[in-house]
Amino acid sequence: MTDASQAAVGFFHPSRRPYRYTVLLFVGLLPFGSYFAYDSIGAMATTLMTAWHTDQSAIGGMYTIYSVAAIVCVLLAGVMIDRIGTRRASLILSALVVAGAGIVALAPSFPVAVVGRLIFGAGSESLIVAQSAILARWFRGKELAFSFGVTLAIMRLGTLLSFNTESSISANFGWQAALWVAAACCVLSFGCNLVYFALDRHAERPLGLEEAGAGDRIVLADVKKFTRSYWFVVALCATFYSAIFPFTALSTDFFHEKWGLPLTTGAGGSFLAQVLHDYLHMFSTAGGTTSIIIFASMCFAPFAGGMVDRIGRRGSLMMLGALLMIPCYLLLGFTMVTPWMPMILLGAAFVLVPAAMWPAVPLIVEKNRVGTAFGLMTMIQNIGLALFPWVNGRLRVITHTYQSSMVMFATLGAVGFVFAVLLLRADRRVGSPLEHPERAAAA
Repeated sequence: MTDASQAAVGFFHPSRRPYRYTVLLFVGLLPFGSYFAYDSIGAMATTLMTAWHTDQSAIGGMYTIYSVAAIVCVLLAGVMIDRIGTRRASLILSALVVAGAGIVALAPSFPVAVVGRLIFGAGSESLIVAQSAILARWFRGKELAFSFGVTLAIMRLGTLLSFNTESSISANFGWQAALWVAAACCVLSFGCNLVYFALDRHAERPLGLEEAGAGDRIVLADVKKFTRSYWFVVALCATFYSAIFPFTALSTDFFHEKWGLPLTTGAGGSFLAQVLHDYLHMFSTAGGTTSIIIFASMCFAPFAGGMVDRIGRRGSLMMLGALLMIPCYLLLGFTMVTPWMPMILLGAAFVLVPAAMWPAVPLIVEKNRVGTAFGLMTMIQNIGLALFPWVNGRLRVITHTYQSSMVMFATLGAVGFVFAVLLLRADRRVGSPLEHPERAAAA
């Protein structure tokens, strides 16, 4: 766009970068609350085990229940996005997130919390599918990987806050108060969804935007048209996240037990003073050590996304990230090395793989199938996320250590590395689109 045309449409016209980045901010906040609420269970695992009279297996089961709901609903959500559009679909899914988080906060017992977690999982993972389709709609051919990096950073902020705040809230005001804070964050994200709705609708006419899949009847039989590259990305996604999220679900208890790290810093003073002290010394607590990988992703994901836009190399970066996980988990499982060292390496993997993986999907599937592609990918990812938190918890109960779990996670890293190598080979056969940089950003 020329300087004269930019002046004619105004600073905050939908065709200008400030408008596009405002959309990006509110789209990034859509799952902020759900990420905070998702990890509140792991952040308070020790407390909730006492409150609900359960063990590590049951806490892992809460993550499994979440993913079971996602498996059932997320592909249908992708098809729904393709048929009714991102705006209406995202509002429906945000409402499910709020309802589920509210039921968990109200739950007087473990069985009631399971019901809330089911509803929460049905909306939360599907909302991420909607977010991915929105980013593809607004940033394809512009700053696609950067946009994914920014939204990942905002989502990781929710996780970081959860791991470093919920224990303090629970200690000062009770565990149910901490769960209500998580539900309130989901309400905040619902409000951001309403702002996105207005911004997107306003931009539709001047930009000639078409709602994703509007008028195009996508059927599940179209899945057979996805390429081998897409399926290798899906397989890597499933193994990668199965090695990360089930680990963080119970790692607070792991660091507390093996290294004797406290759940909070134990600082005195007011609640706000305690929270501030916990953040300033976060890496000395069990939950804070868990959040190292989240902190790294939050800080560096936008930069990694911008780098991917400039240099490409998506398959190569996915391969490197998967490889990094193997020594990290072996060090955690079989040595007493300071845990922040392998956690920093895990943080690097958690930056590289998502920054390259999620923006790769719109490059290898047809535009009118992006919602279904993300839905299918997230559904398969959640099959792993349904299985491995439960397995992780059971291994802990049976062996009374976490060594078997660390071997399991290292093996998943190795399998992911193999899928990344196969992806590179398949990509080269079709001209290496994943290794090429994104087209130059528009104004």
